[in-house]
Amino acid sequence: MFERKVYKKLLEWKEGGGESALLIEGARRTGKSTLAEAFAKNEYATYLFINFETAAHAVKDIFEHYRSDIKEFFKYLITFYGVELKVRDTLIVFDEVQRFPIARSFIKQLVADGRYDYLETGSLISIRKSTENIIIPSEEDKIELGPLDFEEFLWACDNALLASGIRESFERLESLPEGIHRKAERLWREYLLVGGMPQAIQAYLDTNDFKKTDRMKRRILNLYREDIMKFGGDDASRAAAIFDAVPGQLAKHEKKFTLSSADEKARYREYAGAFFWLGDARMINLCLNVTDPSVGLDLTAEENNFKCYMGDTGLLATLAFGDRDETRHEVYRSILFDKLGVNEGMLVENALAQQLRANGCKLRFYSARNDKKKEATMEIDFLIVREYDNVGLKPRISPVEVKSTKHYKTMSLAKFKDKFGKRVGTQYVLHPRPLKAESDRLYLPLYMAFCL
Repeated sequence: MFERKVYKKLLEWKEGGGESALLIEGARRTGKSTLAEAFAKNEYATYLFINFETAAHAVKDIFEHYRSDIKEFFKYLITFYGVELKVRDTLIVFDEVQRFPIARSFIKQLVADGRYDYLETGSLISIRKSTENIIIPSEEDKIELGPLDFEEFLWACDNALLASGIRESFERLESLPEGIHRKAERLWREYLLVGGMPQAIQAYLDTNDFKKTDRMKRRILNLYREDIMKFGGDDASRAAAIFDAVPGQLAKHEKKFTLSSADEKARYREYAGAFFWLGDARMINLCLNVTDPSVGLDLTAEENNFKCYMGDTGLLATLAFGDRDETRHEVYRSILFDKLGVNEGMLVENALAQQLRANGCKLRFYSARNDKKKEATMEIDFLIVREYDNVGLKPRISPVEVKSTKHYKTMSLAKFKDKFGKRVGTQYVLHPRPLKAESDRLYLPLYMAFCL
């Protein structure tokens, strides 16, 4: 199993001594089941792993008929699996719990019983639908597991020391030595192509072959499309159209999503449910425009004015260049050696969105257009809230600009600072160059995005 940051949260939950069950939720194929079983093996004397997607009818029968008698329930469950469970040192995992909602509704009684700990896993794409006829237990906490961010990718590629060096460079505001910087840039470009889906990373590590890795990503994309049609309900066809339109939208200079790309006659009110469904399933990451930026970014966020990113950049790379049965080798070579050009910008910006999302940031941006007064027109790729040294570490808005080439302008950052003044803290420019600090503006190499 790849090392995941969320593992620390699992350990913190375990220290609670069984006060609640924990649900690991997230998009399909992000490694939830693998993480749950590894945690059970590593941290408990004994464990029981029940996959409700493949569980025998006899197991489900035990849940259906013995919930009123905990003693009998465990007697039959332990007998069926032939295991000995140690009180207060056993983890019972309900894998793919959305497939059998009865088990999730039983959590309240099991936690109250207190003899074992309970971990659940579920795919967001179907877990909402599975709760329509049950009472969600208040004794259940939740954490989300997404694709690997770049730091986790470095860990997976046996480059933990490089990951630590990047963090130290960020904290000290000192650029990495040229040789190490070049290595980090090369691995970042590999990440743009491979992405953070565990199966894709494993395929790449096993074969060192982008073509074979691409095939794995295509399988995941096909699974996502099948899930859209299976679970999307009335919004399925609209969600499928949006999903396939994402690369085309991101390839444009103006990246705000225009519904006409999915349907010439589309209206937002008709598509709102489809966008929500895709975002809730974590297939896409929505980035909302903020009309009056302040520390409370959501106060003026517009739900109908947004950019739409793929949940994983590796999947975006495959979807964007999926006009053939296999992505051409020349595409991967061009991206790897910085020769692709304009389309690379969408991969870089999507990857930055993915890093911010992995750090728990809601994605927000700022856009202002004034045809009569061009100096008032500006667009900031992302807005985050960070402590600002110059005001005693009080929170301020930090605008983030993403540059995929070495030659660029930063006029929007200057305009943003002029307009919002004291609301603005450190400004960040993520670019394919070494770290550089200038007053309250930091120029960071793209691979340092996971530090924000």
